Amino acid sequence: MSGADGLPRCVLVANRGEIASRIMRTCRRLGVGTVAVYSDADRSAPHVAYADRAVRIGAAAAADSYLHIPALLEAARSSGADAVHPGYGFLSERADFAQAVVDAGLTWIGPPASAIEELGDKVSARRLAIASGVPVAEGVEEDEGDAALSSAIEEMGLPVMIKAAAGGGGRGMRLLRTSDDAPDGIEAAVAGARREAQAAFGDGRLLVERAMSEGKHVEVQVLFDEHGNGVHLGERDCSVQRRRQKVIEESPSPAVSDVMREELGRAALDVCRAAGYVGAGTVEFMLMPDGAFMFLEVNTRLQVEHPVTEMLTGLDLVELQLRVAGGDTLPVTTDDITSNGHAIETRIYAEDPSRGYVPSTGRLRWFEALDGRARHDVGPATGDLVTAHYDPMLAKTIVHAETRGEALDRATEALDAWAIDGVTTNLGQLASILESEDFRAGSVDIGWLDRVELQQREPPAAALAAAAVAEAQAGAWRSSGELARKYLLHGRPLEVRVSRTTDGWSAVVDGVEHDPVDLGRDWTADVSPRGVVVRHNDQRWVFLRERRRRTGAGRSRTAGANVVRAPMPGTMIEVLVAVGDEVEAGQTLAVMEAMKIEHLLSAPNAGVVKMVHTSAGASVDEDAVLIELGATS
Repeated sequence: MSGADGLPRCVLVANRGEIASRIMRTCRRLGVGTVAVYSDADRSAPHVAYADRAVRIGAAAAADSYLHIPALLEAARSSGADAVHPGYGFLSERADFAQAVVDAGLTWIGPPASAIEELGDKVSARRLAIASGVPVAEGVEEDEGDAALSSAIEEMGLPVMIKAAAGGGGRGMRLLRTSDDAPDGIEAAVAGARREAQAAFGDGRLLVERAMSEGKHVEVQVLFDEHGNGVHLGERDCSVQRRRQKVIEESPSPAVSDVMREELGRAALDVCRAAGYVGAGTVEFMLMPDGAFMFLEVNTRLQVEHPVTEMLTGLDLVELQLRVAGGDTLPVTTDDITSNGHAIETRIYAEDPSRGYVPSTGRLRWFEALDGRARHDVGPATGDLVTAHYDPMLAKTIVHAETRGEALDRATEALDAWAIDGVTTNLGQLASILESEDFRAGSVDIGWLDRVELQQREPPAAALAAAAVAEAQAGAWRSSGELARKYLLHGRPLEVRVSRTTDGWSAVVDGVEHDPVDLGRDWTADVSPRGVVVRHNDQRWVFLRERRRRTGAGRSRTAGANVVRAPMPGTMIEVLVAVGDEVEAGQTLAVMEAMKIEHLLSAPNAGVVKMVHTSAGASVDEDAVLIELGATS
């Protein structure tokens, strides 16, 4: 049911947020109609407004909407769509969804269900890699329950990585480097990974592999058509990770030579070809310090980080997905593909790195990317509510330059030009990573972000001074005295005091006096009720006005060291203690789920459980008191 040129007539995008909008942009350019689907939480989301048609598919919970196959198929039928693109996450790697789409007479824009089943399952993919002559890590493939698997781990010895056999994206994973990473025992860690895998993918099977914390995470983008032709488009380096999820990606990898690139590409093509692959996919490897590489897994879908490959090659991967799904032959071979310059992608999350990456929710009072030279793939818009129902990623910023050094500078400038107010983000951490010596040297591995303490960036004093002077000139200036202004740059509070002198404006930034500031041709600043945007040459900084931080219904988070509160809105998975239990400091007391991730809530100190205010299955608000402790007798 495709058009004369092999393209579908109308694509239903079975996803939300930035990937839904990104897929629709290509469809619109090609003249292909689009259908958005939305949950009750996304009724006014940008991807809904952007599509030609939109269909409600259920309540806010993903299980009732974006993971509900009958609702998605009915949306395709009622809207007249003849094809389905799954994006990434949700049902994108579910073989039963791919088969259901085909059985409904629709075009599935992805690999065949048989390839998803074989490669999307980490156990069978591992066995296929071995059969293809691709090296793999030591591991335990048989999963006969929590007790048996934990015994196998103890026999194998730490460090290990526990992985969900189905799905990806860091869900259902536990890295056990030492016994400290399993404070409640290995079996409890196995049980937690299984719960998260079951919740995320509907499949609780697990695989255990030897953890390699000193290696680099490198992946290869591949494309196949149904005629047996396959190409690889080079590698991406995804070694900067938190909670086993990627934070920054770049291409090419600073650790991969031309010879190794061809070896990795050949291995990736061999594994996928053996599974009868069609469409876009990514084969992930661990690159060891001695130059050896090992197969990790295959992501049978488009990756979050696919834009860096597009920036280097000039190819639109979504367009190629659409054409291959319609039966077209790949228009390029590996020899035809040229890779130019260097590209870097930074993922902007609604989370607080200083609090263990706790997700942040709230209404976006200001959400705007002001650097027009970068590519910004965004999900929400100003005024939207960031909820606990979905992944905390808000946007991706991608830059391209002739050299890696230039790309690093451009990426930092692009981050400084983001205006985000209403939720806490990782913008400051991203900029600190890009400016760190280790990252600039290309020497980071997958355990680096967990090991290092990033240096806080020096505030751009001249830009801060310009912001305060602009506010003074805009009418805030009093006829005499000093003007004090407090700003936030990537969540960091900064104070500026300015006063007028015979030479211009004197500025004191964080207690340090700076030369007089002249807002002439070189420095410009726009003042708004929410902040100040400062421009200097090609650079731009956004300084938000500092707001008083909410501490939850007027209560102080620090009040009562014997209180365990919910760090964010979510659902209680398990309460592990009862009134009267004696607990130790750091002991896990409860498990909650928010933004598709399990969070362990631990005792702030030793004591006795006095009150339990929640239970398994309960929905809790941010800062809600869950458990109260008392002193031991």
